[in-house]
Amino acid sequence: MNDTAQRIEKILRARFEPLHFELRDDSAKHAGHPGATSGGGHYHVLIVAEAFEGQTLLARHRMVNEALDGLFGQQIHALALKTIAPSQWDPP
Repeated sequence: MNDTAQRIEKILRARFEPLHFELRDDSAKHAGHPGATSGGGHYHVLIVAEAFEGQTLLARHRMVNEALDGLFGQQIHALALKTIAPSQWDPP
């Protein structure tokens, strides 16, 4: 796991204390496209957290984006989110 992925995980685990957390670095899939030239990575996060209970999807995504705000632009170019409340979680 690269440094940015580790930072993302550390921030989100501390902020949301997730019941389930997955982080995937998809940066290699986007090598060479114009947005990747800045060095920012492409990440996919699945997070199940009590903080999302009763929140709209938009509110959940805002919560995550606010937690990671300082990383956008340089460390994070794109972030795909799947934010789930525990009452909606159906583990595989």
